Amino acid sequence: MKEKKLYLIDGNSILYRAYYAIRFLSNSKGFPTNAIFGFISMLRKFMQKENPHYLGIAFDVKGPTIRHKVFKDYKAHRKPMPEDLVVQVPVVKKVIKAMNIPLFEHENYEADDVLGSLTREASKRKISTVIVTTDKDIFQLVDDLTSVYNPVKDTVLDKKKVKEIFGVFPSQVTDVLALWGDPTDNIPGVPGIGEKTSKSLINQFGSLGNLLENLDQVDKAPLRDKIKQNLDQLELSRQLVTIERGLDLKFKLEDFSVSEPNREELIQIFKELEFPSLLSEYMKKTERAKKQYKIILKEDKLRKLVARIKKEKFVSLDTETDSPSPTQANLVGMSFSVKNNQAFYLPLRHDYPDVPEQLSKETAFRLLEDILTDPKVRKFGQNIKYDSIVLNREGIALQGIDLDSMVLSYLLEPNWGKHNLNKLSLSYLQVKTILYKEIVGKGKNEVTINAVPIEKVAPYACQDADLALQLCTLLWPKVKQEKMESLYSEFERPLIEVLADMEMWGVKIDTQALERLSEELQSELDNLRKKIHTLGGEEFNINSPQQLGHILFEKLQLPASRKTKKTKSYSTNMSILQELARVHPIAEHTLEYRRLSKLKSGYADSLPLLLHPETRRIHTSYNQTVAATGRLSSSDPNLQNIPVRGELGRRFRQAFIPEEGHLFLSADYSQIELRVLAHLSEDPALIEIFLHDRDVHAETASRVFGDATALSKEEQRRHAKIINFSMIYGASAFSLAKELGTSNSEAQSFIDLYFAQYSKVHEFLEKKVQEATEKGFSETLFGRKRQVPELKQKEWFAQQAGRRIALNTPIQGTAADLMKKAMIDIWREIKKRNLRSKMILQVHDELVFEVPDKEREVLEPLVKEKMEKVFALKIPLNVHLEWGVNWAEAK
Repeated sequence: MKEKKLYLIDGNSILYRAYYAIRFLSNSKGFPTNAIFGFISMLRKFMQKENPHYLGIAFDVKGPTIRHKVFKDYKAHRKPMPEDLVVQVPVVKKVIKAMNIPLFEHENYEADDVLGSLTREASKRKISTVIVTTDKDIFQLVDDLTSVYNPVKDTVLDKKKVKEIFGVFPSQVTDVLALWGDPTDNIPGVPGIGEKTSKSLINQFGSLGNLLENLDQVDKAPLRDKIKQNLDQLELSRQLVTIERGLDLKFKLEDFSVSEPNREELIQIFKELEFPSLLSEYMKKTERAKKQYKIILKEDKLRKLVARIKKEKFVSLDTETDSPSPTQANLVGMSFSVKNNQAFYLPLRHDYPDVPEQLSKETAFRLLEDILTDPKVRKFGQNIKYDSIVLNREGIALQGIDLDSMVLSYLLEPNWGKHNLNKLSLSYLQVKTILYKEIVGKGKNEVTINAVPIEKVAPYACQDADLALQLCTLLWPKVKQEKMESLYSEFERPLIEVLADMEMWGVKIDTQALERLSEELQSELDNLRKKIHTLGGEEFNINSPQQLGHILFEKLQLPASRKTKKTKSYSTNMSILQELARVHPIAEHTLEYRRLSKLKSGYADSLPLLLHPETRRIHTSYNQTVAATGRLSSSDPNLQNIPVRGELGRRFRQAFIPEEGHLFLSADYSQIELRVLAHLSEDPALIEIFLHDRDVHAETASRVFGDATALSKEEQRRHAKIINFSMIYGASAFSLAKELGTSNSEAQSFIDLYFAQYSKVHEFLEKKVQEATEKGFSETLFGRKRQVPELKQKEWFAQQAGRRIALNTPIQGTAADLMKKAMIDIWREIKKRNLRSKMILQVHDELVFEVPDKEREVLEPLVKEKMEKVFALKIPLNVHLEWGVNWAEAK
């Protein structure tokens, strides 16, 4: 039977370790959480590993200690605890108490003294104790019943191990430290005696007392003199390094017994700190006994549900399918909820041995169609765009889309990145959901959901509709409280339908053109590979960072980068190679090799494989809740990363083609972000440029460079374009210098000249940073908010990142909002006029339409008007339109 040991944790030691191990972590309110999260993670890891029966944690108490009375300069040179760590300490202690772990402190004494006193009491009672710490001072407490565990090195030190690692036995540690001193704590020791000498002396004489009694036996006279001349200082140092072991702490072993944590309190703490992973660990799964989840297998039951939905005038719904891709998914079942904790599952296509008889889809949709297509019956959901596309495949045009919990959460917390149901339920409802993989299995055991028994799927499906309803009713008031209801109602909600329509329609590609392009890319890659191998002096795997690093930094002796922590090999990332490209062509060729490889595998080879088996078109997914600025992104495939410029960009875009009898219309906002900047800043010089439709980059070049430059007009304009956009993104002189290829001082002079010419821009940008610092968030023209906790952090790099966010959000976010509104307005007008033209792509500032030949004269003025008149700015929005038989020609 395993011995029940007492584990004592040095709280301060672990806390500092956690603080420096994780940086720049905070919640959305800007409260730092790095030390808290790190401490809890280390504590939980330790508890899972050791499964302690008895456990306690010791902490220092704020303020002077008994050692300060002995020596007022004790720890005088030590930097004060960082402010962003100070505020985390009470929360860490709050977590410890909620975990029901005894916490020990003693006024005027340090955690070491508390640990020393507790181990003394434990030893008296013959209790084996393990101290968890990374502090070498604790070695003096090790004896036959007391050991030290270092959680970072995962090592246990007993008396023998202390001698092996530290060089002396535990009973000799204080003597060594007294001679050696400790600059960190301002313990003087004996000047001129360091670690090696102090250990040598103690090993020779056995103890400090014996050394002092036999000083004449010290071989070196200068060493004897140092000790003799500093006897008082030596005694002082001995007192300071000796851990107190006689504190009255009312030791009772049963008080250290590990018990169940206070889950409710921990859940509340983790919710405030925004620790979803920890929330998940401490949450119980949805208590299904309290839920009224029912399966519908009979027509009369479905009729009753439909009647209830008609009466309530709203329903939360969810679809269960056999694919994550909505344009290819087959409907397996649907769930509905009209009241919290109540839901119904309607299975339609489960298929396994002895499956109960289910309603046919024809019967089900004959009853459901009225409510699903009724715009007066409000529809709630979680990522309802997916459900809309799935139902469209079944011939049902979902109407009345109202609240989407995923989109509502995105408006409230744009920095979260992911807004899946499990995360939202944990964060907002403190409910741990049933996960999809728990229903269908994972790896080789995964099956499609139609093969899973109905009674197993039903709680999962019902939960989705139920929680979506709860989240929608909870989050909508929060959105209104943040004054973003119009942003949702006028922008995000109607956009759901627009994006669903675009995804369903898709875009056609010329597979033969892509095959030819793939062959040409392969030929170019073969040539590059030969050049790289020749320059490297041997053949090697260019795709292997280890082999590439060996060639660059060991064989060619190029300026070496630091080795990565994980692989212990040289870093060969893009920024490293870009620097090396200035001194050796092998790096330049390697960058080009990587770029072409990515384009070949990511687009030329993969796009034909992504053709829909029925439509033979590409159906990308537009992500409405990913980019914190409000911009759209796309995935599966990511069409926004298709190259734009150069011959290669043209070749890729040539492969995107319209159906026969159709043309592409490309509508591209011209310099929309700079126009937004002009409007928001009210800078007269910038406004004048756009009012008179002049070239803003040429104008900036003239104002910044003048005649005192050797740059050509073309180079001046290119540099001015970089400067114009760098100001929007809050670029520093350092980053601008890298972009322009100039010195930092020259880049700073360009920034100064720019702001001298556009002074209102400078005032506006500084005002936005100040407002974001005061309010905690940055805001677009239409009220979209993005929290900027980085501005309140102490670290310079975090503050600079926050500054860039504060500057960029109002400009890029407003441009994104304008694009979304234009998409909605155009889509509605196309619907209103019953046109066959389709909006098929949105990439950055560009919209692409697939237009029947006979609608060409109608659509061009429609698109131009809706985009340019989307909102009345102080300067006109300019849209460039082009027609073509492929995307490249329209671009």
